[in-house]
Amino acid sequence: MKVEHEVKQSRIMTGFLNGIEKLGNKLPDPFFIFAFLAIVVIIASAIINSLNVTVVHPGTSEELAIKSLLSGEGIQFILTEMLSNFTGFAPLGLVLAMMLGVGLADKVGLLEAAIKKTMLSTPKSLVTYAVFFVGILGNIASDAAFVLIPPLAAMIFYTVGRHPLAGLAAGFAGVGAGFTANIIVGGTDALLAGITSEAAKAVDPSISVSPVDNWYFMSVSVVILTLIGGLITERIIEPRLGKYDGELKKEFEPVTQLESKALKNSVIAGVIYLIVLFTALFWPNSPLRNEEGGIIPSTFLSGIIPIILLFFIVMGTAYGVTVKKIQKSTDIPKFMGSAMKDMSGYIVLIFAASQFIAYFNWSNLGTLIAVRGADLLTSLNLTGWFVIILFVFFTAGLNLLIFSGSAQWALQAPIFVPMFMLLGFNPAFVQVAYRIADSSTNVITPLNPYILIILAYMKEYDKKAGLGTLISMMLPYSIAFLFTWVILLVLFGLLGIPFGPGVGMFL
Repeated sequence: MKVEHEVKQSRIMTGFLNGIEKLGNKLPDPFFIFAFLAIVVIIASAIINSLNVTVVHPGTSEELAIKSLLSGEGIQFILTEMLSNFTGFAPLGLVLAMMLGVGLADKVGLLEAAIKKTMLSTPKSLVTYAVFFVGILGNIASDAAFVLIPPLAAMIFYTVGRHPLAGLAAGFAGVGAGFTANIIVGGTDALLAGITSEAAKAVDPSISVSPVDNWYFMSVSVVILTLIGGLITERIIEPRLGKYDGELKKEFEPVTQLESKALKNSVIAGVIYLIVLFTALFWPNSPLRNEEGGIIPSTFLSGIIPIILLFFIVMGTAYGVTVKKIQKSTDIPKFMGSAMKDMSGYIVLIFAASQFIAYFNWSNLGTLIAVRGADLLTSLNLTGWFVIILFVFFTAGLNLLIFSGSAQWALQAPIFVPMFMLLGFNPAFVQVAYRIADSSTNVITPLNPYILIILAYMKEYDKKAGLGTLISMMLPYSIAFLFTWVILLVLFGLLGIPFGPGVGMFL
């Protein structure tokens, strides 16, 4: 009877996931989604303009008309501002600049060696937690972490006599479900902050969201998720898998002596850089601080991207020179250029997304939807924690259909950021709510392109493993991370703990 019940539950889950997969596969590429939405905005602006609809701007109290993009003025805007919409789109420069440094560190092998060294030098009793910690921090390497960390984690579990699929699950959950968290400000912070800032301009053009505005929350998240993920692996996933009795025999390639030396040199270079940086920061009358001598706000925080960029360049160069991958000065821009090639898809996507957001803002449709939406929520008395938590779960569900975090936020931010700002919420707080939802369900959506890679790794250890096997292992992580993050979000808000330097829940 129990077996029949489990089989029935498995069929229901499989049917549900298959339905999501079919629906998601019918969606066009995100580039075409934004192109289609831009056309929708153009047509909608013309229709609403013909109805003489106006909206009062909440910041200036100015009555704004909905401007038609099919008018003479609108067509001029589309043609003359297309390039500036693209090149002036805040996330573009932020992310590309970050990838110059992070990409260099990745291409010379620094990130892979650091991950291996960390996990191999960890005591056996802490291996699970080390895998999660490294997996969560792995988003510094962007999507490369999905390919690098899970198989390494599986091999480490296999090497210490534990079930390799438990290691694979832990690695994938850390990278995927914990993707947005980190103790180091990275490309994800820069990308999302740029999109949030663009969206916030619909209400207050002076508001700017910094890449460090979620830093405190995300740093705490790393510790909490590491503990939760480790417990789930050891108490739920591994006991369910049992003892591994597969026939596969694989040898783990440890960090070489030269790589260890290179890591040591890169750390020394990084420490020297930080000493110089903080000496400059705390030097009397430092230009990196504000006029009152404080750090919030300051040149240091507003210039955090160049500072981090140089940090990775210094460490990556030290590593590359030691392992002899960098033998002449021209090798550095060569590796940077190779990293930029990996960003080509992102650049193409941003071109379409930037036009959609620009049209949305120029026509005043964004302001109209935000004001009317906020009025509706207020009339329904949905203005507190309930509406924020509802937004979190809505976003988590939407992520099952749109895997790209940047694409999804570019869709949601122009609507929800202004709307929640009108309800008094800080746009950086709204961004946090989005990030925890988007990250939590990364590992259970069939539209995650890295699921196929993870399945291939799984089949190396278990020929019978399939999508259902993977989802059944990932679901506990996804649910636990989402609810843990919601609780943490509420605690930060209720206790008044800043989400980043000087960033609270409300404006």
